Amino acid sequence: MELATIGLMDDADIDLIEAGIALAMADRPVGTAREADAARLRRLMSGWAISLQRDAVPASATGRARALRLAGLIAGEAGLTGDTRDYENPLNADLVAVAARGRGLPISLSILYVALARRVGWRAEALALPGHVLVEVHGSGGTALIDPFDHGTIVSSERAADIARASGAVAASYPAMSNRQMLVRLVSNQASRARLAGQVLRALSLYERMTMIAPRLSALWWERAQLEQRIGRMAAARASLTAMLETTHDAAVIQRIRTMLATLARSDN
Repeated sequence: MELATIGLMDDADIDLIEAGIALAMADRPVGTAREADAARLRRLMSGWAISLQRDAVPASATGRARALRLAGLIAGEAGLTGDTRDYENPLNADLVAVAARGRGLPISLSILYVALARRVGWRAEALALPGHVLVEVHGSGGTALIDPFDHGTIVSSERAADIARASGAVAASYPAMSNRQMLVRLVSNQASRARLAGQVLRALSLYERMTMIAPRLSALWWERAQLEQRIGRMAAARASLTAMLETTHDAAVIQRIRTMLATLARSDN
């Protein structure tokens, strides 16, 4: 799957695993090892789905029963959990590497849970908490929350609120992320770390990927333009700002873009 193709797809049609593989392959040289890595993740997902289907979990199963089975398979049997020792490792945001290493970030692990649940026909979403991600699994009689980063632990709504408060936020509910938002969050984790480390070219490369997969998210174009301006790619920055103009009807944002374009024009003179 090409990254630009993801940007053209309806959100519901995005296959999270194939999209995650495409993002991971962008950092790997073409060759046999690259294809073997991708094939391993596909086999892993297929094997997990077969295991769930073999269990014959009834259609009337509760959200909690489904959540426990997902966690028992991914965290229990396969051993995938959060990387608490080397959290900043960029491989934690690489879906293929996460499956191979058994460690990852909240968002990368959540993508695996959500993708597996949906593959067997269950409804599941990744919930965006401040600084964290939980997975909500639906079933008969309600839902259950999983913390994929904490060994697939089932958490209460009170615990979710505690997690949010730890990041300084309080909310009665947490938004479910779209497929595209999950992928952007996966890449933005790497981009943020690259910027903090002063790796401007790396950060720009990641923002280029994000604007490919989510071209309608205005904020991504703004960040990309700033990075392009920082390294002197003024024509590219203007192109990014022009693309951003096509994504918004917000008068304040439009004025901000035009001001930035005017500043870039003056710098050319």
